[in-house]
Amino acid sequence: MNYLRHIHQCNQWDPAAFIPFMVGETEYGRMRPAFAEELRRFPDTFIVDEAAVALHPDLTAFETRNRAVADALDELVRFGAVDHVMGELFPVVNAWGEEPAFLLDRAVVSAFGVRAFGQHINGIVETESGLSMWIGRRAADRFAFPDLLDQMVAGGLPFGISQAENLAKECEEEAGIDAELAAKAVETGFISYRRQTETGLRSDTIFCYDLKLPTSFRPVCSDGEVDRFYLWPVEDVARLVCESDGFKPNCNLVVIDFLLRHGLITADHPEFDELSSGLQSL
Repeated sequence: MNYLRHIHQCNQWDPAAFIPFMVGETEYGRMRPAFAEELRRFPDTFIVDEAAVALHPDLTAFETRNRAVADALDELVRFGAVDHVMGELFPVVNAWGEEPAFLLDRAVVSAFGVRAFGQHINGIVETESGLSMWIGRRAADRFAFPDLLDQMVAGGLPFGISQAENLAKECEEEAGIDAELAAKAVETGFISYRRQTETGLRSDTIFCYDLKLPTSFRPVCSDGEVDRFYLWPVEDVARLVCESDGFKPNCNLVVIDFLLRHGLITADHPEFDELSSGLQSL
């Protein structure tokens, strides 16, 4: 077992199995041809051929695009081609902060293969015996990755909310961290990866944060995402990542990033160079 396999796992995809999704001359995603065929039902919204899918060029206004895509998704749910929509809208962009081409429901981000953004927070405590990290175990009733280990706080970045506002919201919902304490989280960089899934292609960028917590702090989840929390020495967290598949896949990458930044994976580690270069794949 090793760390590097987690990077490989999060970056497994076959470009030949996907076709581009375009808005104008810009590629924003990749989708499976089978899903592209479902979009042929909506010739006023999507132009579909064997080589690519494009948003219809007559859809030039932001709100018009949003409405047309949302109406198509509602119909795809009715047809059974899409399981559900979530009502949480993500911006269709190639880089965070760009003006979005349009907004897309979170439930079909992978189906369109567009880039999605999130925030993961390492909750760390300096104890007498060394550095420890709060780890959450996802609830057994979660649709995605039930029972697996997770960062103390992790969530997607939807449209219409700043990084700071979303961070405060997620901290409160997932760990009972108040806004004043959440504001002390330090953004440390990002990881990115592209992974083929049953529903399409995950093209994700995660902004990573470290948040030092007092020894008296105890996280409390209020949104049902996490079943329980553990405070473990970082050496034990590192061992779990290295020797098991106990964490949600992308959380392994966030931990590896933490271990590299804090000198817990050092330059003499046989995987050091590949780990250092493999955490940004987009």
